[in-house]
Amino acid sequence: QVQLVESGGGLVHPGGSLRLSCVGSGLTFSWYDMSWYRQASGKERELVAAVTSNGGSTDYADSVKGRFTISRDNLKNTMFLQMNSLKPEDTAVYYCKAVRIIGATRTVYWGQGTQVTVSS
Repeated sequence: QVQLVESGGGLVHPGGSLRLSCVGSGLTFSWYDMSWYRQASGKERELVAAVTSNGGSTDYADSVKGRFTISRDNLKNTMFLQMNSLKPEDTAVYYCKAVRIIGATRTVYWGQGTQVTVSS
């Protein structure tokens, strides 16, 4: 059974930092491109950051560039999101996603999410 489990969310003041983790089990973690998404209340889920399976390439939403850093440790089956200079608009549930595409077959797994609240 595949599981992606996020942790590290919480309440932080504007300007503060949090580090999210996503631990995968039941899958060959290093085969999967990984990403972080977030969904604020009343809004659609949006891509925050992505990293390729070997960690060689990353991509970020414009709204988080320069503030967030995505990384992964395939030996520990873990992906991270370091979030600095947090803003109230970063408040959302953050989800991790694993994707593997082999030919026409696309395999996708989601975590259950972790709440991040940025408020004074």
